[in-house]
Amino acid sequence: MSKPSDNPADPFKKALAEATKVMADDPELTVSYTVDPSGLSGDSMRLPQVSRRMTRAEVLLARGTADALALHRKYHDEAVHSRYSPPGDMARDLYEAMETARCEAMGARDMPGTAGNIDAKIGNEALRRGYDSMTEASEAPLPAAAGYLIRHLATGRPMPAGAQNVMELWRGFIEQQAGGTLEDLQDKLSDQSEFARFARKIISDLGYGDQLGEDPDQQDQDQQDEAEEDAEEQADPDSAGQEDDDEQAADADPEQSQDDQDDQAQAQVSMDDSAEEEMGDEAEMPEGEAPLEPPAPPPPSEADPDYRVYLATHDEEIAAEDLAEPVELERLRAYLDQQLDPLKGAVGRLANKLQRRLQAQQNRSWEFDLEEGTLDAGRLARVVANPTTPLSFKREKDTEFRDTVVTLLLDNSGSMRGRPISIAAICADVLARTLERCQVKVEILGFTTRAWKGGQAREAWLNDGRPQQPGRLNDLRHIIYKSADAPWRRVRDNLGLMMKEGLLKENIDGEALEWAHRRMVGRREQRKILMVISDGAPVDDSTLSVNPANYLEKHLRDVIAMVEKRKMVELLAIGIGHDVTRYYDRAVTITDVDQLAGAMTEQLAALFDSDPRARARIMGIKKAS
Repeated sequence: MSKPSDNPADPFKKALAEATKVMADDPELTVSYTVDPSGLSGDSMRLPQVSRRMTRAEVLLARGTADALALHRKYHDEAVHSRYSPPGDMARDLYEAMETARCEAMGARDMPGTAGNIDAKIGNEALRRGYDSMTEASEAPLPAAAGYLIRHLATGRPMPAGAQNVMELWRGFIEQQAGGTLEDLQDKLSDQSEFARFARKIISDLGYGDQLGEDPDQQDQDQQDEAEEDAEEQADPDSAGQEDDDEQAADADPEQSQDDQDDQAQAQVSMDDSAEEEMGDEAEMPEGEAPLEPPAPPPPSEADPDYRVYLATHDEEIAAEDLAEPVELERLRAYLDQQLDPLKGAVGRLANKLQRRLQAQQNRSWEFDLEEGTLDAGRLARVVANPTTPLSFKREKDTEFRDTVVTLLLDNSGSMRGRPISIAAICADVLARTLERCQVKVEILGFTTRAWKGGQAREAWLNDGRPQQPGRLNDLRHIIYKSADAPWRRVRDNLGLMMKEGLLKENIDGEALEWAHRRMVGRREQRKILMVISDGAPVDDSTLSVNPANYLEKHLRDVIAMVEKRKMVELLAIGIGHDVTRYYDRAVTITDVDQLAGAMTEQLAALFDSDPRARARIMGIKKAS
């Protein structure tokens, strides 16, 4: 017999897992509880962790998340969803939000007990993302508001406070633009294909029709028309008549026909002779002069040769200013400045704290007791005491210059929405100004994907017949907010981009870390520091659904091991709300995003501490080197 567990939460977790399998109508579903973001990956479901205390908030969140994911599993057909999914970012976000709302509304209709649980989950997410404090529609995400409105209209239930606030901020606009389409909502819920067409119509009504791409139904009709035309052409007797005409022409002039055949035979002999001459020349070509084959393309990852990328053609490395118009960047920066206003004094305090430890620009020293140079006032007391003592002079000299560059690599995934991404942007702003004031160069990078749940790479994989173990199935988006050599005053507006609706999607940490490491290795500075700010493990649903569950996590560990083994870059990490010490040796986890500024400062300052034991204590290293 197995020993009974002493964790009081285990019976609840086991019962919830079994109920979830039944609700999802999938007995093979694997349910786990983790601190990583919740979601579905293939046959695995991740639910929020439930502690021994089993607080009411934990239990409600676990139940609501389980119900929402189970309903999505039960009512959602991925093939239909992908068929109608728009290629544009905002259109796809709207489409995803409305499909989620449809699944939850279907559950509330067929299993009324799920409605309250999902309300608790939505309320928790809305509170975590700061939806309750938003006062302007420009602050609130339109896709979230559209999803909430669909669920509200389909179920008749009021939304939790934060979600209700976001919904009401956009409700007038949505109903004004798409009110006529929304009247058909109840008739479309049960049929996912019909609802997908309905959702695309709403997206068009809201002004994002240019992001919908081709109409899948129209493409099917065009293909059917082409097939019918081909069939008619094959049945057309004109082609057979043409063959009869050719035969009659040959019979009418047999001598001409024989001449044509002789000419064709002579031409063939000439072609064969030319081919033999070319082959002979090629055989006589010296080995050293043989044409070189093009070099094999480099592997997708230096850290793991087995890591695969199905299609990298649509990956992009892009400057922040290329993702938004200057006017929009200025508006987003103004919104960020409003949140930065209470921290005006932080820049001075952080600069003073770091200035005492940063030694990157201490490139000057003095030579004393010289016979010429600048008079050394500190030695004048000796002259007064003994006038026969000669005056002492000093001279400034240059010493070995050991300069530094710091890279901040920010997780721009969807789970960072709301307050976490605002705090990360604020801290990047403060640190960039502080480090520049200390004469230390700083680079700010961000990483996300171009699409939710797979982009054009996944489309190519589907068109190729879904080969097994395809590797990464999404299109990367690596963003350069500030290059190390760019002055802060020219790029300060770029950080506002993190506030842009629709930017934050999936996170593939391993490739982002490898990208940032490559950029740093090419720098001329002698000391290189890379600080990663993330809120959990790498997650990309399209990749994890068709590869091993630990595929992206293993690659991240391999990249970290490579960086730490090469020792060309000093690596440290800060986890927001999630423990990242299982990945990084030098790491700290903060439970409240408000602690991020202090944690970043302390970690960075510790790297410049001259006492290795003090440095180890702050960095959390067990043994000082």
